[in-house]
Amino acid sequence: MIQINENYQKLQPTYLFVEIGRRVAQFQRNNPDRDVIKLGIGDVTRPLPPTIVSAFSDAVREMGDARSFRGYGPEQGYGFLRDAIAQHDFATRGAEVSADDIFVSDGAKCDSGNFQELFATDITVAVPDPVYPVYVDTNVMAGRTGEAHDGRYRGLTYLPATRENGFVPSPPDTQVDLVYLCFPNNPTGATATREQLAAWVAYARENKALILFDAAYVEFIRDDAIPRSIYEIDGADRVAVEFRSFSKTAGFTGTRCAYTVVPSACTAYTTDGTEVSVRDLWNRRHSTKFNGVSYPVQRAAAAVYTEAGRREITELADYYLGNAAIIRAKMTELGYACTGGDNSPYIWVETGRPSWQFFDLLLEKTGIVTTPGAGFGTCGEGYIRISAFNDREKVEVAMEKIGAAFA
Repeated sequence: MIQINENYQKLQPTYLFVEIGRRVAQFQRNNPDRDVIKLGIGDVTRPLPPTIVSAFSDAVREMGDARSFRGYGPEQGYGFLRDAIAQHDFATRGAEVSADDIFVSDGAKCDSGNFQELFATDITVAVPDPVYPVYVDTNVMAGRTGEAHDGRYRGLTYLPATRENGFVPSPPDTQVDLVYLCFPNNPTGATATREQLAAWVAYARENKALILFDAAYVEFIRDDAIPRSIYEIDGADRVAVEFRSFSKTAGFTGTRCAYTVVPSACTAYTTDGTEVSVRDLWNRRHSTKFNGVSYPVQRAAAAVYTEAGRREITELADYYLGNAAIIRAKMTELGYACTGGDNSPYIWVETGRPSWQFFDLLLEKTGIVTTPGAGFGTCGEGYIRISAFNDREKVEVAMEKIGAAFA
């Protein structure tokens, strides 16, 4: 008899975006003549920028020529991409990250979900609330939690992110081993100051904890006072791993490329307290379970760091931030308190009623799809997340419909 991993039985019955898809499909079956505008999931709609397409095409042609064809590449990523990342994403910000610290992958979601495999099942884990569901669910699958009760899993430490703390949780009073942080935040759109991140780094160093820092939305930061990387904070290289993605940066949601930074100084411990290199552990796991991102995709990603590529991806992010400004302005005009939408593509809207109820009301009255905040955790109840990832004309139509329905 083959037995299952019974930790999977603890998972909440329906993943958030699957349930949204089910309700939207039901609405469309019941209303076949009505248009639906999706401002829910964070999937880009604009095409890849020209410089990236050109590099992608050139690399594909290389693969069709025996003189330049390439088979398996290095699992960690090609040097031309890792060097460009180290220089442009970190050195320019005063952060000391070596190309050897960078591991290219096919997605930040995969990496942030897989990284917990390196650690013992009895470590203590802290997650924000509201939270990107992958952080929670992968630790449930690994057996680090008890059963769910009232929307929370026993055994996890939840860090409330509320209006009162600006949706940026402070370090807990108790000791935890592994901490998930995400800034600019998904789902709230909040950003963390240098002082707030410094407090987390100090906490991690004092408690020998590790921070898993998700910076997938860093390209949308426009306030230069806001850190782009946790490695801008002194001492973070010993206690933090950072996840980055080209999905929102350059429209790679369907192209798939990301990277994880694991500094050589980053340390974890055996049961007897012996220091172990986290980078060495991740390298072993990465090279065992992953065969690398394709050469053409990595050439396309490297084009992001050319002068033309930087200009084009900035224009791309500005386009979505323009959408976000339209959304936030309309929701604020209608009297809803909002956060995000300035240094983030997400607008977190306080609805004054249960999240799923407001989701259904918006869908029924306007045909607009959002994301219920309750799907991100108990502290998300009473909120919805609106995504700026859509075409401008659709965003404008959506806001007109909301304005007409809720004015």
